[in-house]
Amino acid sequence: MSHRVEMELGGRTLSFETGKVAKQANGSVWIRYGDTIVLVTACRSTRAGDRDFLPLTVEYREKAYAGGRIPGNFFKREGRMGEKETLSARLTDHLIRPMFPKEFR
Repeated sequence: MSHRVEMELGGRTLSFETGKVAKQANGSVWIRYGDTIVLVTACRSTRAGDRDFLPLTVEYREKAYAGGRIPGNFFKREGRMGEKETLSARLTDHLIRPMFPKEFR
């Protein structure tokens, strides 16, 4: 079952759509704003851990073909994350980590 919510923001359509992709994740949502599309997924273990930290992993990937660049090397692969992607992932981590409750470990 999919669900979609749309609204106008800054003269463009902002839409949230869930239930179509990444069904193995505990939660996923497509976010579209103009020509930009972001897939956000969240997974959580059912085991309770006795950790004193939040094991949060943020991965930011900008695909070359999404920006109009097709990899031209022999293997035609995306390659590893660049500096911009690493910094974007760290920034996102630092912004959302304080939003989790202290008991959420």
